[in-house]
Amino acid sequence: PDVFNSKSLALQAQKKILSKMASKAMATLLVDDTSSEIFDELYKVSREHTRSKKEAHKIMKDLIKVAVKIGVLYRHQRFDAAELRTVDRLRKKLNQTAMTAVSFYEVEYTFDRAVLSALLLECKALVHELAARHLTPRSHGRIGRVFDHFADVDFLSALYRRDGDCRPSLKRICEGLSKLLDERVL
Repeated sequence: PDVFNSKSLALQAQKKILSKMASKAMATLLVDDTSSEIFDELYKVSREHTRSKKEAHKIMKDLIKVAVKIGVLYRHQRFDAAELRTVDRLRKKLNQTAMTAVSFYEVEYTFDRAVLSALLLECKALVHELAARHLTPRSHGRIGRVFDHFADVDFLSALYRRDGDCRPSLKRICEGLSKLLDERVL
């Protein structure tokens, strides 16, 4: 039968438009100031680590696209009961990851790249699970690229190096994460 669903069509159009507009300017409209500051610092450390402005830009663009698409799906109540349980698990895992990242920064000699990498990879698995029936294989590729980059143990080691170039950015990232934790955003 010929079934037309305008809500579904509108959601598809919104996801398509958002995927085309994932830029720093668009991110500022859809992402709060604290998250935007964290994203800016993540871009800086990614650029430093990859030694490529283009690659760092692509990673951040992919991060924004994935976050916005999942946000749109959530706001439009597209997740079923099982997926909503996954949302809850993802929130808890993101909270744990943020608290761990901040703790590793604040408490000297506690940084363990394997622990932080494992937490990020667990987040990646939950995002894949959440997006399984909603996003395209291309979006799943973005999810993989983003989490694989940030969970890379060499990247994490460079980021947390006490005398490294990334230390000022890590300080600002952790200040932002602390603020989001305090405001119960994470």
